[in-house]
Amino acid sequence: MTWTASVLTLYPEMFPGPLGVSLAGRALQDGLWSLETVQIRDFATDRHRSVDDTPAGGGAGMVMRADVLAAAVDDMLERRPGVPMLAMTPRGRPLTQAMVRELAAGPGLSVLCGRFEGIDERLFEARPVVPVSIGDYVLSGGETAAMVLLDACVRLLPGVMGAPTSGEEESFEAGLLEYPHYTRPQEWEGRTIPEVLRSGDHAKIAAWRKARAVEDTRSRRPDLMERHWGAPRQPPSGERQDDEGELT
Repeated sequence: MTWTASVLTLYPEMFPGPLGVSLAGRALQDGLWSLETVQIRDFATDRHRSVDDTPAGGGAGMVMRADVLAAAVDDMLERRPGVPMLAMTPRGRPLTQAMVRELAAGPGLSVLCGRFEGIDERLFEARPVVPVSIGDYVLSGGETAAMVLLDACVRLLPGVMGAPTSGEEESFEAGLLEYPHYTRPQEWEGRTIPEVLRSGDHAKIAAWRKARAVEDTRSRRPDLMERHWGAPRQPPSGERQDDEGELT
């Protein structure tokens, strides 16, 4: 069965967009995955095809209506039972590589793209829609976030990447950032490729890469070290805490 992505959006013309080129695009052409878009406005019931309204309690902007979105979601759940339904929103759970691997191993997914000030919260209370965020920032809409999610999944599908092991030694796969990479020329602007990488000693190379992955993760993403390796964060200043919790 082909891995299939269904995108519920107000702007179906945005797709496939970047997903139509490079690895994802070639895989789409080769039938390794498929993509469909659903226009949310098709489920509106008034003559203006309204999908939003003013926020309860006042405030700026508009909110996507639960009744219209529920109609679109119900149609998708009926057509694709058992397929995960996600909604891209800054209020969602953080997207992780583990989540991506789980989604890529399934039959596909359905993605609801939020717009305006957000989605009526009652939709998440009434339907099995999982809110997901790609980061601690706000976009104009969920479409670009959905593209990030789909690209992350598609590249892991069988046959998409050239070598089956291409996705194994990457950032976040083992709770660490990936080690740094180098290529020719051997010397560039006075900087040379680390000697160990030119040694041909695979054991030393593997040890160096692991050490650099740990070092770079500790300095750039201490939150990952704390989450996956149990290493406590150090204060940004580099100061250490004593047993009483005081900075020393």
